[in-house]
Amino acid sequence: MSELRQDPIAGTWVIVAPERAARPLDFRRPPPQPSARESCPFCPGRESMTPPEIAAVRDDKGWRVRVVPNRYPALRVEEEWRSGGDGLLASMPGLGAHEVVIEGPEHVLSLTELPPERIVEVVSMYRSRLQDLKRDFRLAHGLVFKNVGERAGASLEHVHSQIIAMPVVPERVHSEFERCAGYLRTTKRCRPCDLIAHELKEGVRVVAETPRFAVIEPWAAKAPFETHIVPRQHASHFEAIDDAAVAEVAGLLQTSLRRVERALDSPAYNLLIHSAPLNGVSPEGWHWRIEIIPRIAGLAGFEWGTGFFVNTVPPEKAAAYLRDLKI
Repeated sequence: MSELRQDPIAGTWVIVAPERAARPLDFRRPPPQPSARESCPFCPGRESMTPPEIAAVRDDKGWRVRVVPNRYPALRVEEEWRSGGDGLLASMPGLGAHEVVIEGPEHVLSLTELPPERIVEVVSMYRSRLQDLKRDFRLAHGLVFKNVGERAGASLEHVHSQIIAMPVVPERVHSEFERCAGYLRTTKRCRPCDLIAHELKEGVRVVAETPRFAVIEPWAAKAPFETHIVPRQHASHFEAIDDAAVAEVAGLLQTSLRRVERALDSPAYNLLIHSAPLNGVSPEGWHWRIEIIPRIAGLAGFEWGTGFFVNTVPPEKAAAYLRDLKI
């Protein structure tokens, strides 16, 4: 039977409709594309094909992680900040930062194909770049995101992610903050803390847990096998985590991706790191999180028209399946 479920943090709704999983083509992967290794600008020896380097991790054999400006940026740090006002047709210059994190010299598609210690360096670079962008007080919010596969919006197959920092906090994020702040005012408790405690106690949507983090299939998952990595203790800023937490997150990130890839035959997916604003007032009663969203079903007219996502795999079944996988 179908069920409407509300996201406890965002307040948005999804429809869990397992009957629709029987439709043809729901989980069919697109045909593989030919490798572009011969012309890849992210491979070693082609550093001149990228804009000048911002940051890197190196050893005596060469670089292991590089950060460069996006050659085709959505926003530019060279722009001047100017308020767009709140009129009917508000606008402002395209100020911001748009960076590419090249996560390894190997021409591979997935973080699961890199050694575990290298994932620690990648997560540490995410933290370092957000800390650096935070120093620019024109920038209000930053998002680390990863597009894997053409269906998820990737234009290059070499393992990489992106960071966009912007001068405004997105409305979706504002909505989450306000919802959590209202809960805090009413109950004197943190909504994400209560939610995580409930999930760990109930256990049916928990895939894995460590002393500091939990991996869950969220109650109102937007897509089949959507997976979240969440801090068990109160924490709003990803860039504030210490080195021990970086290593713990890196391990969970790689194993979670491996589970999802094995369960769904290496699907396209989006990975997002939601963190509190870089500058300005910090949200009350809100946690940072990592989202892994497999792109195995596209959006159609209903989703665009209502903002409701339709998920054909109940999160409880997805969690049980992922827990039982041997990785």
